[in-house]
Amino acid sequence: MSSSLPTSPSRRDFLFRSGGGLGGVALASLLSGSPAFDARAKRVVQIFLSGAASQCDTFDYKPLLIKKAGEKFDPGEKVELFQSNPGVVMPSPWTWKPHGQCGKWVSSLLREMGSCVDDMAFVHSLISKSNIHGPATFLQTTGFILPGFPSAGAWISYALGTMNKNLPDFVVLPDPRGVPPNGPANWGAGFLPASHQGTSIRVGTLEPIQDLEAPKQSFITKESDRDGLALLKALNEQHRVERTGDSRLDARIASYEMAARLQLSAPEVLALDGETDATRKLYGLDDANTADMGRRCLTARRLLERGVRFVQIWSGADNGFPRRNWDSHENLAKDHGALGHSIDRPIAALLKDLKSRGLLQDTIVHWATEFGRMPCSQGSKGRDHNPFGFTTWLAGGGIRGGVSYGATDDWSYKAVDKPAHGYDIHATMLHLLGVDHTRLSFRHNGIDRRLTDVHGHVLREILA
Repeated sequence: MSSSLPTSPSRRDFLFRSGGGLGGVALASLLSGSPAFDARAKRVVQIFLSGAASQCDTFDYKPLLIKKAGEKFDPGEKVELFQSNPGVVMPSPWTWKPHGQCGKWVSSLLREMGSCVDDMAFVHSLISKSNIHGPATFLQTTGFILPGFPSAGAWISYALGTMNKNLPDFVVLPDPRGVPPNGPANWGAGFLPASHQGTSIRVGTLEPIQDLEAPKQSFITKESDRDGLALLKALNEQHRVERTGDSRLDARIASYEMAARLQLSAPEVLALDGETDATRKLYGLDDANTADMGRRCLTARRLLERGVRFVQIWSGADNGFPRRNWDSHENLAKDHGALGHSIDRPIAALLKDLKSRGLLQDTIVHWATEFGRMPCSQGSKGRDHNPFGFTTWLAGGGIRGGVSYGATDDWSYKAVDKPAHGYDIHATMLHLLGVDHTRLSFRHNGIDRRLTDVHGHVLREILA
């Protein structure tokens, strides 16, 4: 991609084919410069808790909630809630204790993860621009509250490319109960070349990758299949010549080529029965309550070690009843209790397994949720939405473990120390991957778009 190459149709075609139009020029500029820092990480696994996991019932320990239990919640200002008026102060139904050498307080809901705190960096001061699930989820997955923007996984695929041509750069492992708010748009490519969108794999189903294999009852012969593909190739070439710069056909062709390779590679990577009994037990495959998440976390490890750049694991689906996600308006102890039990052992296993295999040192693990929950009650047993202060954590890939960044007030209501945003998390992850978030851009509708929009600061205090 040297600037000394002659300006000619062949050069233009090369840039269009490799980078998807004018955005490819931006990528060429990004990759041709000398990096200002060395990459500490090669890959990312993001665990997204859809529905808003409560910070004050997981990692944000506040003794004041225990001391003031049942009293009027009065932080000294008007409280903005999503569905209700403020209830009374509601302590966590779980107990707390310090874990690890760092002494991090973790609730008994996630005691297995508590054993990993010395590898985690907690950001307790995250703020969201929205208290509505759809926009807030978009903000954490794409950097914008509106639809149509590329997901973080798509940006990373676009920036760094593949480490294994037989597997997608970006894989999504949805919750078997259904898709989260916004559906596949959470892992879409937006205006980036379509080949960078996430590939959804439904672990544990009879057809993990939809439409990958030909129908069992088919009149297509090997000869007719060969002839049909030859005709399709000729038509595609004619289409490409007539529409120079349109990335959609190239993406479609790439997806079919990837599908052909996946027919050979996917059965091996999804074959969990080849794992040892000890590994299967570590991830909780022997327990009906943890088996679903355990299969997804174990599959994630297998994908990561085979070169997939970005794996996204979802816990929680849409807002159906009974609750299929972390949106615990009615009965937090019941809903968070069931979900917490289902993910605690598998996520801790993923961290420990990656570490034991030497993969954690160059793999970023990110726990994410769209916002937090209020420290006061909704009704008598639930908690309402809280976008004013919530928790995320990162581990591995150049992250300094056993530290906390920022803080909420004594109620776990609002971020008061070092407020942070999803932009800062994205900027930090890109930095660890060796990418300057201010230089990773794509020209769309006359604007140079970034994952971090016009925001974002690297959280250097949590870097090793």
